[in-house]
Order: sequence, then structure tokens, then C-alpha cells
Amino acid sequence: MSKDSKAAQKRIDQFFSGPGARADDWRDLVESAKVWARGGHRAGYDAALAGLSVTEEFHGYPGLQLMAALREAASSGDAAASLSLATRITQALATRSFRQHAGDWNERDDGNGDAPELVPPTFAGHKGRRPYFETLIVTGVSSSQWPALAAEWRKLRRPEDGFIYEPVIVGSLEDAFCATMLNPNLGAVVINEGFGLRSRHDAPVLRSMTAMANLKDESDASALRLAQIIKRIRPELDLYMISNRDVEELAGNPEANVVRRIFYSVEELLELHLSILEGIQDRYDTPFFDNLKKYAQRPIGTFHALPIARGKSIFKSDWIRDMGEFYGPNLFLAESSATTGGLDSMLEPTGNIKKAQEKAARALGADRVFFVTNGTSTSNKMAVQALLAPGDIAIVDRNCHKSHHYGMVLAGAQPLYVEAFPMTEYSMYGAVPLATIKQALLGAKADGRLDRVKMLDLTNCTFDGHIYNTRRVMEECLAIKPDLIFLWDEAWFGFARFSPFLRRRTGLGAANEIESWMHDPKSVAAYEKQQAELGKNPSDEVLLKTRLIPDPRQIRLRVYQTNSTHKSMSAIRQGSMLSVKDVEFHTVEQQFKEAVFTHASTSPNQQLIASLDISRRQMELEGYGLVANAIEIALAIRQAVNNNPLISKYFRILGADAMVPAQYRQSGFTDFLADGVNWANTLKSLD
Repeated sequence: MSKDSKAAQKRIDQFFSGPGARADDWRDLVESAKVWARGGHRAGYDAALAGLSVTEEFHGYPGLQLMAALREAASSGDAAASLSLATRITQALATRSFRQHAGDWNERDDGNGDAPELVPPTFAGHKGRRPYFETLIVTGVSSSQWPALAAEWRKLRRPEDGFIYEPVIVGSLEDAFCATMLNPNLGAVVINEGFGLRSRHDAPVLRSMTAMANLKDESDASALRLAQIIKRIRPELDLYMISNRDVEELAGNPEANVVRRIFYSVEELLELHLSILEGIQDRYDTPFFDNLKKYAQRPIGTFHALPIARGKSIFKSDWIRDMGEFYGPNLFLAESSATTGGLDSMLEPTGNIKKAQEKAARALGADRVFFVTNGTSTSNKMAVQALLAPGDIAIVDRNCHKSHHYGMVLAGAQPLYVEAFPMTEYSMYGAVPLATIKQALLGAKADGRLDRVKMLDLTNCTFDGHIYNTRRVMEECLAIKPDLIFLWDEAWFGFARFSPFLRRRTGLGAANEIESWMHDPKSVAAYEKQQAELGKNPSDEVLLKTRLIPDPRQIRLRVYQTNSTHKSMSAIRQGSMLSVKDVEFHTVEQQFKEAVFTHASTSPNQQLIASLDISRRQMELEGYGLVANAIEIALAIRQAVNNNPLISKYFRILGADAMVPAQYRQSGFTDFLADGVNWANTLKSLD
């Protein structure tokens, strides 16, 4: 695709175009500037700048001032200045130096000779640095006042602040939505009243999505409605509202629970600034890791195990000192068999491990989370052993991980195996069809054994990438057995929570959606309408063909999810989390403790626990961007491989149409890269 056509097609609602596409756009701008500076036509540069400007207003850097400087240099016909500034901005974005170097924000090179850091800071010595993020400001003031408003926000910065942020200002609900989707650096959102609904930019896909959400006229652009939309897309973000109305009444509205704090419009802006920093600090805090660092710096005498604690057996040895030189002293200073000094106990957490697990539960959308240091194999066995008793029946994918089979043996439970659809051509197996699962439940009901069926145990996603429509599976199963327990083995899918595209296909993501649906008065009406249509005694054949709606008044929502945190997040190998959303957990809590005692080591690795704590911090603060970038790279590789005339002779990356047979793909969706596919129809296919 030519640069001109790319610019012509640039829209704010191209949500699959993430950080990589943005970097490509800036490199294209530099190349166009080079052509112009060498005496070529400037039309290519003007088109590239115009296309790039459409979405750059949703980012803090380069910001309003530098973008205005780029446009001014172009309008004055200064090719050299345009090339110089575009090159500096592109380099700052690529190296992320703008987060720390004030010179990157100046219109002209200050000539201080600073070079961007290309080597990770750990390798080149530690420098004091403050983490950088961006704050979205949604306002109704005229765009002509935005530069002055941004300057007022910057005045609030103080040397003692633990973080530094740049304001990003938008004036409509649609632009706020797009900024939330396109800017992975956002850490907080401030919503004022009085903004509009429509963006001034072309956004046909976005318009179709807002229409489906019943956002049709300016009266729909309320601050609370926007807060709810953003929280659904990016639940990790802190939201703040500024209102000049009855703040007490608004704060008491249950729908305002998505907002961290509501401010009256006459309050000092400094209070809002401090609240934003406090919210970031809350996500940044890692209770166990922070205390482990403090423990490592304390003068401690070791009179018992471990010999390597404090590194004495390592650094005093002539034979194994190279291990200490390789890993460094902190690893050994942080080693201990003690549970005192703020280190807490994995078996009975009451301090920092408990706090770290509570933060992980918030991040994952669970009621509670257990840290596991023996891998998800152990997480699965713990869940199965705690939730099943001898004689209980569990419906299990025959191709599940071996840990599920061993869990059944330990629990004395009876597995009822169900078969995934085969993919013989590719030597793969897929997912278990929903009809197969429903047939197993209906068969147990017919045999008088439904009361013994306690659990549905499935792998999501599979080793080959198949994921379930978790909400539909749970809803239709709950329509047959309202208290069924669901165990979703998402060892390879932990990252999905941090993508609005994939979250709905996780066990917990679907559970939260079902919970919201249960509290909607329309849910009872939908259930009763279907019951009237089905009649008193519908046949199994009818039930299998019908998308069943459960009775929201009878549902006992019991969902468990296991994640190999080390597989898709920054945890050390064998780091795992077991997440719980179970209204009946109090009835199995003692069994869970026994399962923990059975499987958890009394000598867990402190560094592994710390890495679980750290991985939660990272995903809450930058997980959205990391996952979006991974999806973008995956789609780019698919396209490159399948379109390459040589590579495609030997390799082919399968699309959804090849991975999921047509009879199990009722949406008719074919592939993410098919012509005409966009966010709107992709999301529709996921529902």
C-alpha cells in the first residue's frame, strides 16, 4: 500500500493499529521529509503529516506544541527544519527517551549532547528516574484553550512527586473512547462535564459501535456514561469526575462505583493531581516485593538454614563464587527460610502476601487470588481437590492437561470425558463443542445423576490457540444446572484479561459480564420469555438447538480460573495464580486451605513470590499496551508470512475459518485479516 493511500485511509477507529503502526507512520514521515529535503515533492510529506496528525492528538508526546511546530515548519516551506524535528521526535518515540529527557519536548535541539539510552538501565548503572504515564482530560472547553489548560496541569508537577505525567486533552465522548483504545500510556482519566458526543474526525466503525450502545445524540454524552464505557474497556484505569452539580447525590449512585473519586468543580486542582498520583502509587506498590527489598538490606545474622542466605556460602567459596558473580548479591541477601521480617507465609498469609494477593484479585477481576509457586499443574490439582468429593462427577475435556486427571484421582471424583472436535489434517484437536457439553448434562439429568455433576473443567485457550465463548458456555450450562462449578484452565491465556478484545473470552471476564446481566431487570424477562416459548417439557433435541437463557434468580455463580503467570507475564518459572469468583466459596474455604497445605511447599522460593507480585504491577500499569502490541505483531506476521511468495510455499498461518469448522462457527467470521473485517464485526463475532 502506498503512503498516500495509507494517509487517505487513516481513521481514528482503526483499533488494531497499535504502537507498531504508529512507529511506522513516524518513520514514513521522516522518509517523506528526506525526499522533500533532497529537492523532491513535498506533497508526500504533507499527506503523511496530515494522516499522522489524526491520531497523534490522543498521545501526550509529541503533544500539541511539537505537532504545531511540525505544521508550522511545513507551511513555511522549511524542509530542513521539518526533517530535523520529525527525526528527533521519531527517535524519541523509538527510544522512549521523552519519558526522562526534557530536551525532547523542545521545538529546537538544545545541543546538550544527551544520547538516548539504548542499553537497559540495569546494565549501565542505576539512575534515579520517575516512571512516566499520561492522563486523559475530557473537557467541554474550546480546543483553542487546550494549550493553556495543559500548561496549568504541568505547573502542578513537584520534585517530590514519585511519578510524572503529561495531560492528553479531548473534547468529545468519541475522542475519549479512541484515546482510551489507542494510547497504552494512559494511567488515569479525568472527566469534566459539558463535552460533546461526536468526534470531528472520520470514524465509521466507531459510529456503528456507538449506535449499538444507543449513543445517538448529544444528551447521551454524560460524564457517568463515559466513565462506565472506559471502565469496561480499560478496567485498570483510575477514573475521576469533576462536577458542578450535587456531588453527594452522584457519589451515592451505585453506577458511579466505577469512579475512584468525584470532585466538586471549585476544588483545588492540586487535590486532583495528588489523587492521580496516589492512584498510580496504589497500583505501583508491591507489598511482598517491597518488603523483600527492605529485608535484604537489614543486618541479619543467620543461625539456621539456608546456607546460601546472605550469600555467605557463595562469596566465601573459592569454588562456587562464580555463581554469586553471575547472579549478584541481592539474590542471596533476599534468601531466607524465615516468615518474619515482613515476609509472611504462603500457607497462612496474613501480611504482605495477603495484600499482594488482594491486589492481584483486583487486577484480574476476581474475588480472591492464590499465589502458587509449583506451576499451574499444582493450581489445577488444588482446585479440583478442594471442589470435588468422592463420587462427584466432573465433565472434563479428554485432552486436558494431566494435572486435571491427577486432581480427579486425588479427589476420588469421577471424570465424564467429552471429546474436542478433531483437526486431523493438522494433527491438532480443537475445543469441545457446546452441544457435546450440553448433551453430557442432559444425559446426566435423564439418568438421574445431574445432582452428582459438580464441575465443568475445560482448557481455555488450548495449546493450539482455541478459545471458548466462555459466557455462552456458562450461561447455557447454568440453564441446565444453576449451581455448576466452572474451572477454566487458562495457563496460556493470562494476558487476555488486559485486552478488551480478549477479556470477554476469559472465565473471569465472562463471569463478571454474567454477574452484571443477573442484576439487570431485563434478564428475568428474557428468561421467562424463553420459557414460555419452550413450553413445559421441551425435548433434548430442542434444548440442544436453542441458545438457552438461565434463570438469573437461581444462578449460583461459581467460577475458578488458573493462569501460568510465568508463561505470559513477568513471573519466574513455575509462578502461577488461582483466581476465584464463587458465591459459595465460604462453603469450600476449609477444603481450599487443606488443598494449599497438601500441595504448597513449606519452603517457597521468595524470588518467585516477588515475581508474582511484580507481574501484577506490570500488567496493571502497562499490560494493555503490551498485549495490544503482541496482537498487532501477531497479525503483521500472519500477513507477512501468508503473502510472501516464497515463505508461503512452505508455511501457512491458519485463519479462524481453518481453525474452527463451519458448523462450530455460527458467526461466519473467517479471519482477522479478511477484507472488510474491523473492530465492530470482530466484537460481534465474539459474542
